[in-house]
Amino acid sequence: MLSLLRSTSTFQSTVHPNRIARSLIKRTPDPRELRGRSRVRGSSSTRVSGFLDDLFPKPSDPTCTPEPEPEPEPDTRDPVEKLFNFFFGAVEDSPQGLQRFDSKRFPEQYPCTKTEWAEVLPNDIDKENGPMLSYLPQRYRPMLKNTNMETRDMVLTYSSKSDGWDYTTFHEKLDRQGASLVVLITKDNEVVGGYNPKGWCGYGEYRGSIAAFLFRFNKPVNTPDDNKPTKLQKVGGAGLAQLDFPETAISFGSDSLVVPLNGSKQAMSKLGSYYERFEDGTNTIFRDKGSKELKEVRVYTGVYEEGEYVPFSDAEPFALN
Repeated sequence: MLSLLRSTSTFQSTVHPNRIARSLIKRTPDPRELRGRSRVRGSSSTRVSGFLDDLFPKPSDPTCTPEPEPEPEPDTRDPVEKLFNFFFGAVEDSPQGLQRFDSKRFPEQYPCTKTEWAEVLPNDIDKENGPMLSYLPQRYRPMLKNTNMETRDMVLTYSSKSDGWDYTTFHEKLDRQGASLVVLITKDNEVVGGYNPKGWCGYGEYRGSIAAFLFRFNKPVNTPDDNKPTKLQKVGGAGLAQLDFPETAISFGSDSLVVPLNGSKQAMSKLGSYYERFEDGTNTIFRDKGSKELKEVRVYTGVYEEGEYVPFSDAEPFALN
């Protein structure tokens, strides 16, 4: 204890009072200095505040008026679709990378259109004789909208003028050629016919297709290009769109439009069971009677490259349509 007191007294004697005063003065800040520091901090705070105001303007600022939110599009879904989406989510356009069936990708899964018309292709036009000839593809192309032949060049594969009125020759020319367009010209210059989406194979099949149709032009043969035909859809489902038997030729349904080509030039028609009637109730493809003598039979098929796959060019024993 005595040694501690001695060391304290020694320390106090060695420290000069002026030195202690100066150290105290250094630790005590000058009030003027404090005021200067406060001004500097204030100016910095002002600058930060102004910067934040620029980033986040106050609601009273006229430049910060919020843009109106766009109105939501009306929900056009039916109740069943809404319920499905609630439990399973929205329907995808390409589930698992697979394309959905629709009228553009698979047009012949639907009945024929009666209000839309295909564009004439360059190879359809006879540049020497002009557009008035009735036996050229340009006359028939418009009715092939939404078919597998809509954008494919056509070729005259069978003609009764050059190939005769014989069903054997008919099948030799047309079997396994795919979709075909039949054009019949009567003795009194009516033009009627039908579209057979699956063609012929001569295997004794009932070849079905909901896309098959019959047609009749409403004006005489040699009339301007705006002469559009009336089209008659397949009814009663897809079945029996075409009866494909080796001992006969053309048979849309069992009786809707039949051309046996057994040496006779007769064509018969009774509408209603397999193909629809006309709007006025007429139940024959011809204007005034159920059968007529023909002047010519013409059948067009699509043009395919060598080795190109021809759809429906073989038997289809398990086909549903």
